[in-house]
Amino acid sequence: MSKILVIEDEAAIRRVLVKILSEESDTYNVKEAEDGLKGIDAIKKNDYDLVLCDIKMPKMDGVEVLEAARKLKPELAFIMISGHGDLDTAVNTMRLGAFDYISKPPDLNRLLTTVRNALDRKNLVVENTKLKKKVSKNYQMIGESEGISLIKDMIEKVAPTDARVLITGSNGTGKELVAHWLHEKSPRSKAPFIEVNCAAIPSELIESELFGHVKGAFTSAVKDRAGKFEAANKGTIFLDEIGDMSLSAQAKVLRALQESKISRVGTDKDIKVDVRVVAATNKDLKKEIAEGNFREDLYHRLAVILIKVPALNDRREDIPLLITYFADKISKEQGTAKKVFSDKAVSLLKSYDWTGNIRELRNVVERLIILGGQEVTEEDVKLFASK
Repeated sequence: MSKILVIEDEAAIRRVLVKILSEESDTYNVKEAEDGLKGIDAIKKNDYDLVLCDIKMPKMDGVEVLEAARKLKPELAFIMISGHGDLDTAVNTMRLGAFDYISKPPDLNRLLTTVRNALDRKNLVVENTKLKKKVSKNYQMIGESEGISLIKDMIEKVAPTDARVLITGSNGTGKELVAHWLHEKSPRSKAPFIEVNCAAIPSELIESELFGHVKGAFTSAVKDRAGKFEAANKGTIFLDEIGDMSLSAQAKVLRALQESKISRVGTDKDIKVDVRVVAATNKDLKKEIAEGNFREDLYHRLAVILIKVPALNDRREDIPLLITYFADKISKEQGTAKKVFSDKAVSLLKSYDWTGNIRELRNVVERLIILGGQEVTEEDVKLFASK
């Protein structure tokens, strides 16, 4: 159920808006307020998904309502209602955080499309916020090696800026972890962190996934849908495995970086986005450029800051710390007593060739916790973690 508040001082227009929205979907729970003061009072007392707010109102105008609501509930989506002479003000409200605006008298299709888009984006943001609460506790940067210390120092310097970052390294080294820390240590940390695995999305769907689409854009597009760039507005989008992105999608990403605008598949309408882009790849992008698989201009846009995550074999001194961290974490997840690893077991694990990097080490530690004794010994490692 989507809770919608209509703040409008003209009773006739207010009744029309409430009637249209209520009849559009039985999942819309629509309430109304006759002026800005009553609207803010309702926002304080209730959790709404969307507010439709007139700009010109007595007592408290729509701009004041928007600014006050942003302080109370910054995630609340606003659609402003503008009269003929309020267009400049309406555009300005989008700079203040409004999702969009509609003009009086409201065009039915435009109104319903804008409402659906705003609720669509709000749902994506809520879903991502829940996910972020779950994952933020699981992302810690473990290690004191020179390579990891250098990355930590770079994150401290780069995170407060909006500089784009390209993270490189082999599979399983922790590139995603670096991206999370860049976001969580940035001024955008309260806004969404949206992750897109470019390698996991079919090339024909990547543009729709990133930029959204309008109804009828292709066979399965049965309704308008916001893309990941819109969902990440004011926050960070993490383009993982960007070396696998199609050239046509690369061109659109380049435009988004150059102009801070995107357009949904099936329409030329521009949508302004304020997004920090962090990308990662396990490929040699300069080689991909030479072979015509990656745009050089996009590479230079993305690689303002380059962070190379070292392979586990190049930071073996961190392995004991990682073993202890994973052993504690896995024991808590499984509700079992924490197991310790003998010095000889740790020494043997340090000597292995970790081609799968940290991901492989975690799997081995989990296997040893399940199959090994209360103290994981050198014999347990030889028996259950043989390389």
